[in-house]
Amino acid sequence: MGAELRVYRRRIRSVESTKKITKAMELIAASRIVKAQNRMNAAKPYAKELRHALAELSGDTTLSHPMLTGVENPRRAGILLVTSDRGLAGGYNANAIRSANELAARLESEGKEVERYVIGRKGVAYFRFRHIDLAGSWTGFSEQPNFADARGATEAVVKALTATSENEAEEGRRGIDELWVIYTRFVNSVSQVATAVQVSPVQDSDGDAGESKEQDDKQDDKDESESTASYEFEPEPAELIAALLPRYISSRIFSALLESAASESAARRRAMKSASDNATDLIKTYTRLANQARQAEITQEISEIVGGADALAASGSEA
Repeated sequence: MGAELRVYRRRIRSVESTKKITKAMELIAASRIVKAQNRMNAAKPYAKELRHALAELSGDTTLSHPMLTGVENPRRAGILLVTSDRGLAGGYNANAIRSANELAARLESEGKEVERYVIGRKGVAYFRFRHIDLAGSWTGFSEQPNFADARGATEAVVKALTATSENEAEEGRRGIDELWVIYTRFVNSVSQVATAVQVSPVQDSDGDAGESKEQDDKQDDKDESESTASYEFEPEPAELIAALLPRYISSRIFSALLESAASESAARRRAMKSASDNATDLIKTYTRLANQARQAEITQEISEIVGGADALAASGSEA
């Protein structure tokens, strides 16, 4: 067997092994998409009703809370970026990081200082490699998040949102005046969009994290038209809103995590399918080249045999 033929056959075996891996990852990601979608849809009613309750509370003009009304001249902004713990998901992480950098550049152009919070190893590695300080980071649950995973990020950003100048000086931490969440919105299994939403201060009732603009806006209008319930609050609204706002922030972060998990699985399935298709094309190409090399090798051997026979016949005739 010639050296060229051995090279092609070795490459075919290597690509076939890689294809088995990418195909398995594609099937695993596909099986997780439906589960992630179900969890994402199941979390929406809680966030929606909590939003309605906050809308009723915000109608009281006597209430004043930094997470509800904001500050007059915001100086610091927090960005919570949701990325994945693993790669091999196409442009999923790159798109989210690019959106975070664009938002940070816009906020800095407005004269605001930016504090970065990151969920996911890929985002953490990106900023640490570039020596960009992070106010907080959390990893290890990007594909299958639960509410407890959102709690750590919620506590950190709520503390920053409610920090005063006195406890900043005492504890050595800086507060933030507004909070943005960058996550990947799940549109469908072939389309996921990196999205930036401002979750604090609470401005209005539109744009629930995890809702698509085309379908869920119609559902929101229907819910709002059908929802005529009047709320009776106990304890007083001022105490209640201080307890509800952190829960609202937590629900928004958890919804972003669920939506990002569904988007990550969809992006990985698409990337692995593309890799499997490319592996199939490579195997076909290498098989054709190997056949050509084998045919050339056989042709050469036949030519050598015929040449040798002719030489023997010529030497015999001369004798």
